[in-house]
Amino acid sequence: MNENKLKTICVVGLGYIGLPTAVVLASRGTTVIGVDVNKDVVAKINRGEIHIVEPDLDAVTARVVQNGLLRAATAPVAADAFVIAVPTPFHENKADLTYVHAAAASVAPVLKKGDLVVLESTSPPGTTESMVTQLAALRPDLRFPKVGEDGCDVHVAYCPERVLPGRVLVELVENDRVIGGITPECSARAEELYQIFCTSSLLKTGVRTAEMCKLTENSFRDVGIAFANELSIICEKLGINVWEVIRLARQYSAAGAGCWRSLHRGGSMVHCAGRAGGVSSHPHRARSERRQAPLRSRKDQGCCCGRAIDWRNAEGRFAGIGVQARRRRLS
Repeated sequence: MNENKLKTICVVGLGYIGLPTAVVLASRGTTVIGVDVNKDVVAKINRGEIHIVEPDLDAVTARVVQNGLLRAATAPVAADAFVIAVPTPFHENKADLTYVHAAAASVAPVLKKGDLVVLESTSPPGTTESMVTQLAALRPDLRFPKVGEDGCDVHVAYCPERVLPGRVLVELVENDRVIGGITPECSARAEELYQIFCTSSLLKTGVRTAEMCKLTENSFRDVGIAFANELSIICEKLGINVWEVIRLARQYSAAGAGCWRSLHRGGSMVHCAGRAGGVSSHPHRARSERRQAPLRSRKDQGCCCGRAIDWRNAEGRFAGIGVQARRRRLS
């Protein structure tokens, strides 16, 4: 399957997205070097073990490590492509891009002409271009892409992940991917990377559009879950079965009513909805406060149609526990 020119790929960040991505790439016959600053994580992966919970990931990891297609290290090495999948936590109403900049700095010394760098971390518009500026300053001997200009030595693109915990190995392969290159040439180059393992559509666009697309998806999901949780509170007060309401509302099939078919159930946020903020300033504040709050019981959260789920990323940060507006009402 892999007749791609990208023979060796370096994945920086071996968390809930980086490790599965590295494993899937390796399972397609590509040589992959996974990079993480946590020495314990590196040692565990090199033993064919995993440090996160995801169905089937342990077996596939053990196989690709045993076959010599995946190894882990604490620093990047020369490769044909670099995939950066590091956390972008949200602090004080803005995304903390410290990990992105650190990853870029670690990759810079080993870059060479013809390489590809792809950022996957949920990031605000302009982050990828900022990373390019950083790389250009660190490696003045190489030409980096600029929007609206042709020609470069190193291609750079943004391609956000779109996966659901518990189905990551399936959705990495089957979900459509948005690829936003700094230039059309960069998009085409990044497309070669995802053709290695993606079986669905690869949708090429501009870099800022791709970044905004990811935030739009997160924000829409955030608002949907907030609505479902508020609905649950109202139904509980009125003695109405919220599950029945949601089930029936999903059956509405009038023209333009497709949004009702995706009506969320209440409960806690999905794993990346609190990353890097959203579109408006109000969800920003809600996310920031929500990430700092402790998990509470189902009853304390005031939600009759969902459960609190303690989802943490590799660094132990909460990935989301519900809707801040609901907690303010109940406090």
